[in-house]
Amino acid sequence: MNQEQNPTQTAERQSAGRDVLDVLIIGGGLAGLCLARQLLLNSNKRIMLIDRRALPPKRQKVGEATVQMSGYYYGRVLELEEHLLCEHYMKYNLRFYWKPRGDGSDCFENFGQSYIRKLSNIVTYQLDRNKFEAEVLRRNRENPNFEFHAPVEGLDVRLGEEGPPHAFSFRTDEGEEIAGHADWVVDASGRGKVLTRRLGCAVESPIRHGTTFCWVDGLVDIERLTSLTPRQVRVHPRRSKTGHTPSLLATNHFCGEGFWFWVIPLHYKTSLGLVYARDCIPREQISTPEKMIEWVCREFPMFARDLPQRKVVDFGGYVDYAYDCEKTLSAAHWAMCGEACRFTDPLYSPGGDLISLYNTLITDAILTADQRELEDKVRRYHALARSVYDAYVPSFAVSYETLGDQEAFSLRYVWELTVYFSFYVFPFINDLFTQRAFGVGFLRRFARLGPTNRNLHVFLKAYYDWKKERAAAAGELTGVSAGAGHGGDAAQPVLFDFLECDQLKAAEECFYRVGLAPDEALQVLDEQLANLEELARAIVAHVGAAVTGDRRALSPAFVAGIDLRNLSFDAAAMAARLAACPADPGTPAPAIAQPALERLRRACAPAAPAAPYTPATAAAPALAAVLLAGAEGER
Repeated sequence: MNQEQNPTQTAERQSAGRDVLDVLIIGGGLAGLCLARQLLLNSNKRIMLIDRRALPPKRQKVGEATVQMSGYYYGRVLELEEHLLCEHYMKYNLRFYWKPRGDGSDCFENFGQSYIRKLSNIVTYQLDRNKFEAEVLRRNRENPNFEFHAPVEGLDVRLGEEGPPHAFSFRTDEGEEIAGHADWVVDASGRGKVLTRRLGCAVESPIRHGTTFCWVDGLVDIERLTSLTPRQVRVHPRRSKTGHTPSLLATNHFCGEGFWFWVIPLHYKTSLGLVYARDCIPREQISTPEKMIEWVCREFPMFARDLPQRKVVDFGGYVDYAYDCEKTLSAAHWAMCGEACRFTDPLYSPGGDLISLYNTLITDAILTADQRELEDKVRRYHALARSVYDAYVPSFAVSYETLGDQEAFSLRYVWELTVYFSFYVFPFINDLFTQRAFGVGFLRRFARLGPTNRNLHVFLKAYYDWKKERAAAAGELTGVSAGAGHGGDAAQPVLFDFLECDQLKAAEECFYRVGLAPDEALQVLDEQLANLEELARAIVAHVGAAVTGDRRALSPAFVAGIDLRNLSFDAAAMAARLAACPADPGTPAPAIAQPALERLRRACAPAAPAAPYTPATAAAPALAAVLLAGAEGER
């Protein structure tokens, strides 16, 4: 990265206006403030940041949870670890819950759980956004190269026809007219989308979800939402699986078909929010915090023990929050970051990750003086930003309904987290995304994952639909939001640690592969590609065994025939393929027949499963017809 500016270009730009800033950042939210800090830490650039609002804002800001990329970015890259550790809770991963079949939804201990028990080696946080952004702003203002104006009005930005300098003007709240030129303009204006609207590059998203959220006073401790005594809670046998770290520190997700309800701890208050596919829950039922809390207490009665007595201290919501953008970075010296360009869904807290990645790419572009080098970087960075965003979309646009079933969702999340640890976190903590020798090879390998990723989401959504139809036929579904599955019986809730899956465990080991050269890092990605293909086959084989009741779906003969690039859910085809398998197919590979997946399959078995395989049925000439009847009979 060349951080020296070309003197000739600088002189030319200064002649075009009385005072040329290096960077004008529009928007003083999380993305804009963090970009300014990243630039100030890595250069002597003169930066002006403006916002139409007074900062810090009085209303509480949503989007508190971080994950590994964003936690690392805020703490290590922006050098804010001390503030984060002192003023915000450390986060205890993501945890997902499903209510039990039948009675028992009024007590926390009866819920099925999927989780990671151990704390992440890369520290993550539950951010009080207002407090965090105020601290970043304070530190930025200590730097003499940082100029700040808020609130402002009458903003006019005129991008240069052939690149910089770009003209701008605005009026401060004190009536002062300020005008000038900037070498770079970065839109971090959030949903105001100043440049996106001006350039006409907005793109509609296929994700159609909404949300209602609020903050209540005090900490909502979900482990206390029970009829058990405090001692019984402390020594409950479930802790042999779930551990002793307080569950309230996690981003807790209470799940159903096409929706989830979050519970996130902040100091002296709790963030609550319902996120839903718009075709699953009518907006009018949950359009206010009072309606949302009432709805949640009906859906998950354990919350009726607590939430109705809480004071709502702030609230908000979005009817439709996802959107896209054609381009986010230009060699003509403009860029977009944060919600000014793209947003998918809050389920895995990807907003902070996109800020972390996009800000890093934008910072590197701004610090690149040579125009040809910049043009090459912009092409690569555009492809990288596009591909990383696109990889999220199937999770939210294709298989969102699988939130209604612990098994289908857990299989999906193991896959997604394995991709995330190996192809997102690993390169980011090694500062590899801005290295050309790595970036080109990364994109080639990441593209190989694309078809499998899309196909697997479609496959698991079809499996979910199959389970739901069978549950409906068996009379197991109750309530308008009931999904295909459940968290087990109240007496035996399903407890599944994602890290019991061998492939995810292997991907998590990438956190400890640090300081690698680009060629070494690409070798790690090759290993992880093979690891992911093995995981995808294990998931498909697992579903095959569940659909047919035939454990031969885990056999080498069946697994070898799985075509991940042409994957589809077809119960009849599974039955026919198994009919051709030998009666004694041999021992399944340990990577396929994992004990954790076997337990999950048995605990979350679909209603009225197909007749299980036995040597006696194998001898029957109509085995395929028998299995097909079992697989399709309830459709």
